[in-house]
Amino acid sequence: MPSRLYFAEDDFLRCRFAVSPLWETQEVVRTLKRPERHGYHADWLRRTGAAAAGLDLGPLWLLMPQTGHCPDWLCPPPIGPAATFEQEIAAVRAADPAEAREDTARSLASTPGALESARGRAWLREPARMIEELADSMESVWHTLVAPDWPRLRALLEADIAFHSRRLAEVGLGVLLPEISRHCVWDAGTLTVDFRGEHERDLGGQGLVLLPSVFIWPNVVSTFEHPWQPTLAYPARGIGALWSEPADRTPDALLRLLGRGRATVLTALAEPASTTALAHRLRLAPSSVSAHLTVLRDAGLLTARRYGHQVLYERTPLGIALASGDG
Repeated sequence: MPSRLYFAEDDFLRCRFAVSPLWETQEVVRTLKRPERHGYHADWLRRTGAAAAGLDLGPLWLLMPQTGHCPDWLCPPPIGPAATFEQEIAAVRAADPAEAREDTARSLASTPGALESARGRAWLREPARMIEELADSMESVWHTLVAPDWPRLRALLEADIAFHSRRLAEVGLGVLLPEISRHCVWDAGTLTVDFRGEHERDLGGQGLVLLPSVFIWPNVVSTFEHPWQPTLAYPARGIGALWSEPADRTPDALLRLLGRGRATVLTALAEPASTTALAHRLRLAPSSVSAHLTVLRDAGLLTARRYGHQVLYERTPLGIALASGDG
């Protein structure tokens, strides 16, 4: 059965986007449980395979049933639009043991035999210890598998938010929500999410947090139950080219016009990105990339817009035409 959210007038004013390294870490764990379903990330899976094999993911997988409830305390809604992993994992460690025990018991009941297993019984007997154990596991996944690629991941997520923020201004929430996922249907102030859940909730002025995710494709994940902030995670745009390396060859005409450094930066901006993300991807010094971006922007080939603490650069129509050879 689907889930339904009912929007009032105040809720439209309180919908916002966020980026969450904690949610991305959880989705990495879920991806590793069923890697055959995630062809977009095949290159990443091959590259990180040895590191992933050194992690004990069994405890986290036990709380990720194929159908059923995943504990909300282990991956709560984002605490801000751009919180750090350290801030988010601190909130996990601060979970109330009694509430975490109840939430975990519900999740264990979704997997046959999990409640009666030695690990399940130990968790429910000592929920404070369970919180520390699972938070430590999430932190290990973050440092081993996610943090090394976080600049690239964050750049893609922020580019998605920049795009969908513009779409929200152009077409409104009722058109945007079905665009971000085929699982979303909008009808006269009611959002129906037809994917692994059955909840009904009046938002009551809390609004909805929209959370792009790299590793969630092709699904959506939602937190709609009280007392949590209603949150909908959806697949970010552009993941098909996420793990591809920059083009080996920049068009000769562009090289002659702009020089190698600026031409390479312009060509790499297929999606909006920050200075740090471009420097990481192109293996160039951030100071060099920043200088090239400034010249390209002053020449009318790029625009810049701030998102949180980041400035995202995006090609203008003229920049697109030059990079594609259509100019």
